[in-house]
Amino acid sequence: MSDKPMPPARPAPEPRSAFARFVPVPTRWMDNDLYGHLNNVVYYSLFDTAVNRYLIEQGALDIHAGAVIGLVVETHCNFFASLAFPQAVEAGLRVAQRGRSSVRYEIGLFAEGEPLCAARGHFVHVYVERDSRRPVAQLPQPFLNALQALEMS
Repeated sequence: MSDKPMPPARPAPEPRSAFARFVPVPTRWMDNDLYGHLNNVVYYSLFDTAVNRYLIEQGALDIHAGAVIGLVVETHCNFFASLAFPQAVEAGLRVAQRGRSSVRYEIGLFAEGEPLCAARGHFVHVYVERDSRRPVAQLPQPFLNALQALEMS
């Protein structure tokens, strides 16, 4: 028997059932690159847009005057299929881990009507006080309420 560690499992696309909620995220003409699909940096923008849109719609995040804001401290993305303007894209959201002041969001980007995600990624928000930029002692109740709906049983 070898002492070599097993290589990690190859990432695979996930079905819609792996996500708790869906948020539409429109593509734009300028999102396509010279190869005719969404540029890789656009996927990260769609992740951020979907999560923040959800939090704003749930009344948890006030981007202009709220005392608490989220700072992204980690990101990752796996690509499985191309997306391109003018496709309609839906972002599947779930919370994978929640700490005292941080949340790991996992996002799947789906072409409208497709059963498997074209890309899957995550990012970690650390929630901080707007003025001091120091982590909050505890996530405020509106955030907890919004996050609970994204946690998979």
